[in-house]
Amino acid sequence: MLHRPLLGWLQRTSIVTQIVISLVAGTIFALVWPDAAVRVEILGTLFISALKAVAPILVLILVIAAISNQQPGQTTQLKPILGLYLVGTLSAAMVAVVASMAFPSTLVLKDASTGMTAPGGISEVLLQLLKNMVDNPVNALLHANYIGILVWAVGMGIALRQGAEHTRQVMTDFSHGITLIIQAVIRLAPVGIFGLVASTIATNGTPVLAGYAHLLLVL
Repeated sequence: MLHRPLLGWLQRTSIVTQIVISLVAGTIFALVWPDAAVRVEILGTLFISALKAVAPILVLILVIAAISNQQPGQTTQLKPILGLYLVGTLSAAMVAVVASMAFPSTLVLKDASTGMTAPGGISEVLLQLLKNMVDNPVNALLHANYIGILVWAVGMGIALRQGAEHTRQVMTDFSHGITLIIQAVIRLAPVGIFGLVASTIATNGTPVLAGYAHLLLVL
């Protein structure tokens, strides 16, 4: 059976290698058969939709499970983690600013948002932040409002610490299940990237490759 060697190769090969192969394959496919390459855009659309759908639920369940299952007096080592997070975030921001100024990149967005205005001041930004924090949990999940998701997840996690043991175990089982789902979605990344690259090159032509290569080098 041909599918068994293929599955074995997929398990042995890293996801990064598979993505590189899909980039090359998508480029070749678009150059050889451009009409068909336009139609495979659905593969990339489905992958992005699946990733966007599962990510908010993943954050909600993992945070609830982690907080609810923390035992009283248990050492969390949270301070060094937060310190590393702050250092890493600030370092990444500074490197990003320097790289973007040294090698300017231009992005052309097909579905750019219209009718949006920039905040008028810091007070407007803070007000919007507060509104996002108290957003309805269902609405936060639907619109990927991660601030609201985190606030509700932390609150529910703290509340469930007083719950029964089997309730906290259920949250742990949920976290394991959603982790398996996100891993399965990520394994489909090469297929989605193949569809996106093939359709983009077939639609916009080979000159777009130079822009993508420049952007990837900057990133």
